Amino acid sequence: MSTLLVVHHTPSPHCQAMFEAVLRGATDPEIEGVDVVRRAALSVSASDFLAADGYVLGSPANLGSISGALKHAFDGSYYQILDSTRGRPFGLYLHGNEGVEGAERAIDSITTGLGWTKAAEYVTVSNKPTAQDLEACWELGATVAASLMG
Repeated sequence: MSTLLVVHHTPSPHCQAMFEAVLRGATDPEIEGVDVVRRAALSVSASDFLAADGYVLGSPANLGSISGALKHAFDGSYYQILDSTRGRPFGLYLHGNEGVEGAERAIDSITTGLGWTKAAEYVTVSNKPTAQDLEACWELGATVAASLMG
């Protein structure tokens, strides 16, 4: 059994809708042999990262970067997971009311340093997520989870 860790910061209804869509995709009945574990960014630990085989990260884009909560998740775990998680797949969804480019750069820097592999295109949403945006979140969750199947 593989484990997909979804690390999220969901302070708004829009982030919550995206998070739920990611979970629906990751837990689709056609995906077998993958346990989906969800952790709030402020409560995730290095052992959670180490126990997982892949990751989906979710955050609002605040003040041109990822949320402080998601940054805190990496600040508290980075060196503990640095050598042990190389090559693992990840995906990202972001919600911002303005540009999300800075948040994408922050995740690119962190995941490049960790040696993680981008398993799907990032999902970035501005304002209220549309049905198409939520479908993209579903696809993100399903794609990363499917990458972990046998």
